[in-house]
Amino acid sequence: MTQVTVKPGDKLVKGYYEVLGQYGQLNIDHEQAVRSAFQGLLRGYSKKLDWTLVPEYALPGARGKRVVVDGALLDYWKLRRGFWEAKDEKDDLDREIRSKIEKGYPTSNIIFQSPERAVLFQHGVRQGLNEDIRDAKNLTAVLNEFFTYREPDHEEWESAVTEFKLRIPEIAERAEELIHKERKGNKAFIESFDAFYTLCKQAINPGLSAQAVEKMLIQHLLTERIFRRVFHAEEFRSRNVIA
Repeated sequence: MTQVTVKPGDKLVKGYYEVLGQYGQLNIDHEQAVRSAFQGLLRGYSKKLDWTLVPEYALPGARGKRVVVDGALLDYWKLRRGFWEAKDEKDDLDREIRSKIEKGYPTSNIIFQSPERAVLFQHGVRQGLNEDIRDAKNLTAVLNEFFTYREPDHEEWESAVTEFKLRIPEIAERAEELIHKERKGNKAFIESFDAFYTLCKQAINPGLSAQAVEKMLIQHLLTERIFRRVFHAEEFRSRNVIA
């Protein structure tokens, strides 16, 4: 599992403070402007994790109403890893947080941020970190907690993916052995494979080799159950000619 460690001396962190300093010199403090600096910071570290920062992300809120957070961080599997909501320095951040939570904003892993403060909620609980992010050490502490947090179901998913990756070569090798065995002595299998091979040559390429078709068969044996059990795509076999 890829991880990232945020340090005060990082180029992204220094760049964030430089942008805020430039805005301050221009007397710019409205939300749309200052949040772009923090957005760039989150996006930069997200890329290191192969995550994507999606601005203006809509979610179901309280009482059936929709809420839109300023940003959501999605991983490669499109799992939501964290959220971010920005306010400008004129807002009462604590009051804004209470209002957002009442509206149904997620508190699984979210940063409520203003130019001077960052409040982190995880698993519904406000974390006891120093919230003054004018100090780079405080900022990096918040970001490290934010990026390293894993919900229990996310941890289980990552463990399952890792284990599956490790076992794929072993499973594929065993499947190949079984196919070779059945092609030598199982008449019914031989007839079915030959019919399958003929179909593949007609549908894909007349010059397709039997070995290539075996590889294709193994790939579908590995993925068919995933589509059926994980994604509940029961029609996978009926709509996919090779499957």
